[in-house]
Amino acid sequence: MTITYKDEAGVAGMRVACRLASEVLDHLTPHIKPGITTREIDRLAAECMKAQGSISATLGYQPAGYPPYPASLCTSVNHVVCHGIPNDKPLKKGDIVNVDVTVIKDGWYGDTSRMFIVGEASIAAKRLCALTYEAMWHGIVQVKPGARLGDVGWAIQKFAESNGFSVVREFCGHGIGQVFHEEPQVLHYGKPGTGEELKPGMTFTIEPMINTGRREVRELGDGWTIVTKDHSLSAQWEHTVLVTPTGYEVLTLSAGSPPPPAFVQAESALA
Repeated sequence: MTITYKDEAGVAGMRVACRLASEVLDHLTPHIKPGITTREIDRLAAECMKAQGSISATLGYQPAGYPPYPASLCTSVNHVVCHGIPNDKPLKKGDIVNVDVTVIKDGWYGDTSRMFIVGEASIAAKRLCALTYEAMWHGIVQVKPGARLGDVGWAIQKFAESNGFSVVREFCGHGIGQVFHEEPQVLHYGKPGTGEELKPGMTFTIEPMINTGRREVRELGDGWTIVTKDHSLSAQWEHTVLVTPTGYEVLTLSAGSPPPPAFVQAESALA
């Protein structure tokens, strides 16, 4: 396993790219309401990236065995788990949608996603979105030198399953830097004390996909879109995180980022 450890200049480059990715989501936030199409969300994001001087990492992205990805971001609605392709279907009141943005700035990648509730949603949908956000943060607060990736995965899995949800196993977080996806893989389930040891300079995403129903998923015929097999709702949040000498730094923060959950703020106050 070859993990890249970022030096001071690398961390500075990552901070910029990650902030810009989050600012794309800030720009989109007021527009995501009933009637907008995900294709229009994609167009607005592309305009924002152009104004920033960043470029989309997803447009034309083609891992081995996949068709080129056709859009500047991913929009995953309701039972779509991840990699949903923007289209012309208007969002309606009660939908939930994950918007996943990855930008490249000066050779560095920034990757983040947020859930958006369109209009007024059901209690179940709102609960899923809120608790998936908390699950991500339960993983993030495990990050510090000497911890293991299994600690991150276990914290997410334990919290999600204790609330009656399931964790998607087929997709995971990943190292990121001057490459979109690099080592290590960051599973959102696992056993404490197992997996790669965390060391300062590591940068990776934590991006749990949580379902209200069963964890099984399937791929649609477009070669990208992943949905829940049982058609249950799915939610995802994502931050890019740096391992610091004393703990962690969330790199994908901007003026419009949702605040950390209360339990994180309480821990920070005690530190």
